[in-house]
Amino acid sequence: MEYSAHVDGREASVALEKEGLRLGGRFLDYSEVASLRPLSHRVYIDLLGQGTVEISMLGHSYDGFWEELCDLFGKRSLEALFVEEKQLMLCEGEYETPRERGRAKIALYEDSVCILPPTCGAVRIPLCFASEITLDGYLLRITLASGAAYTVGRMGYDTKPFAERTAQASERVKKQRAAALAAAKLTAPFTVKGLFRTAKPEEYWQAAFGKGRCALELFTGEDAATYLYEFSEPEAVFASRLAEAMEATGTHREMIYLTDEQLGPLYRMSVLRSEAVAFLRSRSAGRLIHSANHAQRLAEFLA
Repeated sequence: MEYSAHVDGREASVALEKEGLRLGGRFLDYSEVASLRPLSHRVYIDLLGQGTVEISMLGHSYDGFWEELCDLFGKRSLEALFVEEKQLMLCEGEYETPRERGRAKIALYEDSVCILPPTCGAVRIPLCFASEITLDGYLLRITLASGAAYTVGRMGYDTKPFAERTAQASERVKKQRAAALAAAKLTAPFTVKGLFRTAKPEEYWQAAFGKGRCALELFTGEDAATYLYEFSEPEAVFASRLAEAMEATGTHREMIYLTDEQLGPLYRMSVLRSEAVAFLRSRSAGRLIHSANHAQRLAEFLA
């Protein structure tokens, strides 16, 4: 929708679109946004690089503008998180992640909990990796196998049903995942296997480990390359973060090998919203293209 307003003190039309805002003659992609803030009938858009855009003089359209802006920004964040599963509950409440805390929309999906604040800190919490889900009063704490912990709650009467359905969804998706993984056979030298998303069990990944090194093979129907990594963390820690990163990317393998400059707006949003993906990208050691001497070169790397 298009609004009449002032942008940084100057009169301009403001159009809210699926991928960003059109501010007069300027287009501001949501991938450039760090946070959205309402204050004294003005909307402040803090940018990731630097600076802030101020939108004022919205008049009676202020509330509608803010609601539509947050809704579109949240939907774009969900797109960046590659959420396609069925939504089970949508609430509003408090949250705390390893990065930030505040109030946000909190959604339960068939295989995840998504926190959608008006910031670049949106996250998708994969319930297949939940090691503990506990409700303490009005706060639900979800701890992953990697040790990462997330808290959501204070959703009013929705808090307890949300917690119960989250625990049920976690158990259900773990069983589905275990059954799907059992059908995926490991091939030497790979020793660890996993799924991208439970909804697509025919697409999976395998990893092989050497001392401080990992080789990743993707089975997605596209015979392309083996992805290489070097790390200093304990192998179990790296393997846990690798599994989370694969779950976050789905089959969007470009996210794990494109340079920062090559990433498009949506993928930049994706990397920013997944610490596991950012972690994996920071450990990249290149790729091995599938060729006649691939097996030899892979063995040399792992050795």
